[in-house]
Amino acid sequence: MSASGKRKEEVITFKAGEDLARALANMHNKSDFIRQAILAALGNACPVCSGSGSLTVSQMRHWMEFSEHHHVEACKDCNETRIVCDHEIAVE
Repeated sequence: MSASGKRKEEVITFKAGEDLARALANMHNKSDFIRQAILAALGNACPVCSGSGSLTVSQMRHWMEFSEHHHVEACKDCNETRIVCDHEIAVE
């Protein structure tokens, strides 16, 4: 916080394609909508890559260690990808 106790806000801009710009054009409060959408997306970012879509060399090393006792599979209920601990399977 600044010395006056108020939070300092920063203006961030981005390019939008024609379709996105048209969709946002008639929104009452574009800024609030965009803020909420970004916060929601950040809450759903991959905990390993933080949403970048790729792993660093160190992250990959950690993933390889982790995957020695875990595997990725499709959920039988929702068909979404999930990580399964191999030790839990052995207990079932």
